[in-house]
Amino acid sequence: MGLRDDLDRFREVGEEKRQDLSEFIQYGDLGNSRPDEVKIPIKIVDLPSFVYDPRDKGGVGQGQGGTPDVGDPVGQPQPQPGDGDDDGDGDEPGEEGGEHEYYEMDPEEFAQELDEELGLDLDPKGKKVIEEKEGDFTDITRSGPASTLDFERLFKEGLKRKLAMDFDEEYIHEALRVDGWGPSTVFEWARDNHIPVSRAWIDDAYEDIPAEETDRWDSIEEMEAEVDKEATATRIRREGIDEIPFRREDERYRYPEIIEEREKNVVVVNIRDVSGSMRQSKRELVERTFTPLDWYLTGKYDNAEFVYIAHDADAWEVERDEFFGIRSGGGTRISSAYELAAEILEEEYPWSEWNRYVFAAGDSENSSNDTEEKVIPMMEEIPANLHAYVETQPSGNAINATHAEEVQHHFGDSSNVAVAYVQSPEDVVDAIYTILSTEDES
Repeated sequence: MGLRDDLDRFREVGEEKRQDLSEFIQYGDLGNSRPDEVKIPIKIVDLPSFVYDPRDKGGVGQGQGGTPDVGDPVGQPQPQPGDGDDDGDGDEPGEEGGEHEYYEMDPEEFAQELDEELGLDLDPKGKKVIEEKEGDFTDITRSGPASTLDFERLFKEGLKRKLAMDFDEEYIHEALRVDGWGPSTVFEWARDNHIPVSRAWIDDAYEDIPAEETDRWDSIEEMEAEVDKEATATRIRREGIDEIPFRREDERYRYPEIIEEREKNVVVVNIRDVSGSMRQSKRELVERTFTPLDWYLTGKYDNAEFVYIAHDADAWEVERDEFFGIRSGGGTRISSAYELAAEILEEEYPWSEWNRYVFAAGDSENSSNDTEEKVIPMMEEIPANLHAYVETQPSGNAINATHAEEVQHHFGDSSNVAVAYVQSPEDVVDAIYTILSTEDES
């Protein structure tokens, strides 16, 4: 195999890793991973090596007095007689450790891979302010130290005023030479033509005109036809600007923008039905769905904490290690778990500082009217980025398994409530997409 073939094969490793990610989520042994390290089994055991292409046989020596043969690994010494050949001392096939059969990634990389595979792009929001610092001098105030005076802005304001107040003085002088006109008539004419000249300036200018020149023009129409009014921009280009009329009201002072550094905190409340109807196959589907969700959110947020609540007719908080294995013989009252979740969130994870996800799972069986009268109102009252319910029914819906259906019917296409159905491992990836894409659209 040539160098180009090896490079192509090396690129395939990433693609196969992503393909294996879905299979791992659906069928893999999740217990091999830890909360801070995800171990993905991959099909490729031996990484590709670089070898010489058959079309390039010479010119590069590797020592030992010879030119490498086609297929020899690049940069590695050539095998010599006696190097483990037929001496019975080498390892037999399969004796190496199994670590090389897994690709290890942290939750952040897992989240990136899942985003790419499912087409997600969750953008976590920072909530808790952990630091305030000064940014660029982009904000403006009316007072401040002289060193922070925004002179460029002051100049621009003065220049705009200069342009707004400027007028062609010679043009006004010619209007004062219209027969029968005087300062009052010229002032009214200037106002009608939006010429920003004051009455005092006109009075002073009129006094400077010799008496014999006050009848140069028979009418204002004649003067306007014979005299061109010069544009302000043309005059400034020719004569320049002697002064800019600054005013105190134009002064602005720059001060730094205050930037709040916010920590991206998340708390994930995982709720699971542990009543007698939740047999092993159902529990395994819950674990297979919740565990990748935990990894994903751990990878997305700066600080992730998890609360695990088990319930039958009553609810209690448990550790993660026992969360997926508990089974009781009691009945089911899902609202008991939401009551406990609301209490924990209120006391320990205020909505102003924490992003919240509340994930519940079970076989959709619930006590009479509990979903409509208690669970749904509590889902509406508990502020969260996302509420989700995952129904696990390997054999299809039971007659009395209506919780998921009722929740979905009530919330419809709400942007912060997702309902997913998992009957087998093949449904897990779709369920994860349903949950995360719902929050992504909010």
